[in-house]
Amino acid sequence: MSRNHPERKLRLLDRKGLPSLRKDGVTSLMFWGLALVIGCAAGWATLGFRIGISTLQTWIYGESDVQLASAASQLPWFWVLVVPVIGGLVVGIILQRYTPDGRVRTVAHAIEGAALNNGKVEGKAGLASAVASFITLSTGGSSGREGPVVHLAAVISSKVSRLIKANGITARDLLGCAVASAVAASFNAPIAGTIFAMEVVLRHYAVHSFGPIVLASVCGALISRFGFGDITEFTLPAHELEFYVELPAFVLLGIVSGIVAVIMMKSIFLAEDWGDDWQQRFRIPGWLRPAIAGLLLGAMAIWVPNIIGVGYETTSLALTGQITFWGAIGLAVVKVAAVAVTMAGRMGGGAFSPALMLGALTGLAFGWIATAVFPTVSGTLSLYALAGMGAVGAAVLGAPISTTLIVFEMTGDWQTGLAVMLAVALSTSVAGKFVARSFFLEQLERRGVRLAAGPQAYLLATLPVAGLMRGLDHPRMGSRELCESLIAEGAYVNETSSLEAALPLFDGATHQFLPVVSTNDQGEVEALLGTLFQVDALRAYSEAMAETVREHHA
Repeated sequence: MSRNHPERKLRLLDRKGLPSLRKDGVTSLMFWGLALVIGCAAGWATLGFRIGISTLQTWIYGESDVQLASAASQLPWFWVLVVPVIGGLVVGIILQRYTPDGRVRTVAHAIEGAALNNGKVEGKAGLASAVASFITLSTGGSSGREGPVVHLAAVISSKVSRLIKANGITARDLLGCAVASAVAASFNAPIAGTIFAMEVVLRHYAVHSFGPIVLASVCGALISRFGFGDITEFTLPAHELEFYVELPAFVLLGIVSGIVAVIMMKSIFLAEDWGDDWQQRFRIPGWLRPAIAGLLLGAMAIWVPNIIGVGYETTSLALTGQITFWGAIGLAVVKVAAVAVTMAGRMGGGAFSPALMLGALTGLAFGWIATAVFPTVSGTLSLYALAGMGAVGAAVLGAPISTTLIVFEMTGDWQTGLAVMLAVALSTSVAGKFVARSFFLEQLERRGVRLAAGPQAYLLATLPVAGLMRGLDHPRMGSRELCESLIAEGAYVNETSSLEAALPLFDGATHQFLPVVSTNDQGEVEALLGTLFQVDALRAYSEAMAETVREHHA
């Protein structure tokens, strides 16, 4: 029994290899082995998530997402109405019990974990969120699967990082491996999976992490192809681009797509604010909120079943030009409303797949106009739909490179790169004027987590005052009399604070330190614990910045 005990195995592993792993990072052979294991685990988890959704959708609606809208349109109206309500009720109970705030964990939390929590995310809340999103996507929720699988992959890498007691750099690299594999397995896009992990989650392109992330991403793509075959998500008809004549149209499409992306994101945030206000005003229990959202979704789905699920059937119809101009406009409007209700109702799921559907509809509607106004020089409707899909998706994701690659790998169409890239560049520039670079970073900004400005802004929040103060027994703590005077003036810092709150207190001050105190529940000072010197705070911040620069450019 003792030979197989997990704690004994961990002690043996620690003596043989973990010190080398912590010291050498990606140069350690063990790290590459972990990258492979995490890549496989995240890939299989993603595959299981996709298959599970398809299986449950087929059982409930009679068809998976590929033909979900058509199948739902043939079902009795009461069935379409009731299923999202039941799903929302189950989701609400799960989140109420297993998360502290009743919210699902998504890509934004993985980004936060990479930046502020040494590459780790919550375990129990993350697993509960994956289950909740699985139920939401299977029972009519209008969202995407990329958010849940990215965070689920982050949970896997965090578990490994905690097990081996990985430092921040190693844990972030393992997180990148997990995310890359999940994205690659979700979209059958190994190149995009690699860039997504670095561009969106890690938010740097350090060479040292590129190799292991590529390895994990390839694992995810191979697992996806094992389950679904080497096929693209969408098949497009042939089209040609009149480059010099038609490119200005894609500039305009990029601007329009950026505006559409902003409308979608702002609608979600507005709906969330309304939901918070109504929940507080009418004293609605948190567990009931997703069920109410499900009722609204079911009512919309009776008339427009295309909003159910990820929306691949509608996206495919848009990419092949099988939706009319007014049909595309109408579906786009209803889709925005459905996504806002789903996310504001805290039902779970991601925003990227809905953005792809909305983008394809936007591009198709634009294409109908362009081909009608300039019939002799305009390309096909599919070309505009493809460019719109990439442009809106990139603006929401805040990741023009990985989004462009995802679109190419999902469609297998590499011939119209200039048009897509031009539209993507314009849309991300327009959207960046109204949100904090992406939907995920804007979500964090709304929670007071400011990562969009870069490490020079958020690193202060990672440095706790308690670890930098000079205690009462320190020979150079500072005058206790001056400490008491400063406390009386209100010039002190709580022991639970970070340098983000402490450093501004030095502005305009004549003293070189701040008293560090403990407080009670009412915010009253209980005891003096030490002092925080400005020079110590600035030194710690400088060292943290230097370490970040080394990591990002290694």
